[in-house]
Amino acid sequence: MAEFNALSALGGGVMIGLASALMLIGLGRIAGISGILGGLLAWRRHETAWRAAFIAGLVLGGLLFALASGHALAPRLQTGWPGMIAAGLLVGVGTRLGSGCTSGHGVCGIARLSPRSMVATVTFMVTAAITVFVVRHLLG
Repeated sequence: MAEFNALSALGGGVMIGLASALMLIGLGRIAGISGILGGLLAWRRHETAWRAAFIAGLVLGGLLFALASGHALAPRLQTGWPGMIAAGLLVGVGTRLGSGCTSGHGVCGIARLSPRSMVATVTFMVTAAITVFVVRHLLG
């Protein structure tokens, strides 16, 4: 994994912000990944094209970055497949309980000054900190 680079982090944040703003202005939609993917899986005929294009853009963006930079996108998993499946299920359940994901609440909701999104984002962050503490310090 590469060292932290503030300019690249800033550039990524600007791109996420611009994409979120363009989606809200252009389509009147929130760029929440879970809602976009959920709507694609629900197969609403009149909304399929833009949802599929959005998800394809996420995948293609990563692939284009890998090609342009010469670095493979190879994350190191710190658990096996059972842990990954459990984590995926927990994220899915949490997304449903929270009525959205971190991209919808944390990026778009806070930008719209939504109190519900602010509470959700604080909840995500506190839960993440507690989870890291438990996993790293209590469970070893």
